[in-house]
Amino acid sequence: MPWSQNNGNNQGPNKGPWGNGNKNNQTPPDLEEFFRIAQEKIRDTLNGGPSNPNGGAPNNTRMYALLAAGALLVWGLSGFYRVEQDEAGVEMVFGQVTRIRPPGLNYVVPAPFGRVLTPKVTTAYLTEIGSGTGTGNEFRRAQQQGNEESQMLTGDENIINVDFSVNWLVKTEGNGVVDYLFNFRNPKGTVKAVAESAMREVVGRSKFSNIITDGGDKIQLEVQELMQKTLDSYKAGVLVKSVKIQGANPPAQVIDSVRDVQAARADRERLQNEAETYRNRMVPEARGEAEKIRQGADAYRQKVVNDAKGQADRFSQVLEEYKKAPNITKERLYIETMEKVLTNSDKTLVDGGAGVGDVVPYLPLDSARRPQPSATQTNRVGGQ
Repeated sequence: MPWSQNNGNNQGPNKGPWGNGNKNNQTPPDLEEFFRIAQEKIRDTLNGGPSNPNGGAPNNTRMYALLAAGALLVWGLSGFYRVEQDEAGVEMVFGQVTRIRPPGLNYVVPAPFGRVLTPKVTTAYLTEIGSGTGTGNEFRRAQQQGNEESQMLTGDENIINVDFSVNWLVKTEGNGVVDYLFNFRNPKGTVKAVAESAMREVVGRSKFSNIITDGGDKIQLEVQELMQKTLDSYKAGVLVKSVKIQGANPPAQVIDSVRDVQAARADRERLQNEAETYRNRMVPEARGEAEKIRQGADAYRQKVVNDAKGQADRFSQVLEEYKKAPNITKERLYIETMEKVLTNSDKTLVDGGAGVGDVVPYLPLDSARRPQPSATQTNRVGGQ
């Protein structure tokens, strides 16, 4: 109910805005009257103006049509969407994939009939196996889990810890993007499980010594090929780019023994290299010496053959001359033979008409012209 003033006059010139008080002495407004006036104003606004004074209902058809058209326009415009450069737009209508859109501005039937998914297709994902990260208790739990993931059994029944990482992308060829979105609930977990399984299989048929030395590159390629083959059979829509072994170490209990084995293997390789170097130096020298001896033998053989041929030719020529003049040839041969025999011997002349004791010695002038040996050479010969 309205509040009354003390003078009882509510119709004077100083009537308040609610009709129940003057300017200087106002009373609290009537709440019921306030809500009634507000309702009338809202109703008049929605009806397009004040009520029909003749009592007829207002015409609201035009207003409802405009509201419906505006709502339909807003709903239609909500179907525009943008695909970024590293994304692919997968459009769905009534739950079915209709097409895959490239980067740029595109349009799909708005919700609730249409839907669009934009997965990252150029982003390289990294999955690590056996590497614990974090701090405190979280790090210890991750490290324990990493040790369990990285512990593997080799083909020669040895335990080894292999920490490795896998780089992979969403496959864009064919239905790769659709397979990645809908075939697996957790693609990253699937890639990790497949990577661990593939590494265990490859390590299980490899030797311990090959893994920790020079067999890492071969194992990485085998794991990558096996992972890709397995994921393709699952239709996971994943492309494996590379597999990188970050560390391959034996358990802590046997690491000292393994280091001794590696040191012995390094010494063996060093000795093998030294022996190879010695062989590379000696073999060419021996081959050169052998070639020298062979060439000398060939030269000696050729010399002997040529000398023999010369002697045979000379004998043939002498034989021809002998047949022509036997006596002269005999005398010539005798003289030449005596010349050769007496060339290096001391000579003595004997007079045939004298007696036996009358021997005249021949003065050895050729010996006098020869150089005499020194005293040092004489002593040396005498000492021998």
